[in-house]
Amino acid sequence: MGNRYRDWFRQAEADLNHARNALEDTDFEWSCFAAHQAAEKALKAVFLKNGMDAWGHTITTLMGRLPENIQQPSEDLVNSARLLDKHYIPTRYPNGFPSGAPKDFYTESEAQEAIKKAIAILEFCRNQID
Repeated sequence: MGNRYRDWFRQAEADLNHARNALEDTDFEWSCFAAHQAAEKALKAVFLKNGMDAWGHTITTLMGRLPENIQQPSEDLVNSARLLDKHYIPTRYPNGFPSGAPKDFYTESEAQEAIKKAIAILEFCRNQID
């Protein structure tokens, strides 16, 4: 089986598109989660392109494990990853909050910011695999 890094990156782009659609539909928690997924999958594409496997869902950790032979992310990009990592679990599970559903807590501005951060990470990854 060949290297499927392009498939992973295409799915990252699709997840980013889903984040935009969820924002438009006012599903802000799903927008934030899809932005996280887009960034995670884009980083995994970089690992695959370099003949490596990447496991886990913490974007910050993935960035810290990038191969040394590629451009390393800026501190701003690492901070973008930290922000997106906060959207992995509480966007989906009501027990992430003392009461209420995730839908009750996420805002349009948070979704916009998550998409912006994901776009930056996808651009970084695109530069590593093209």
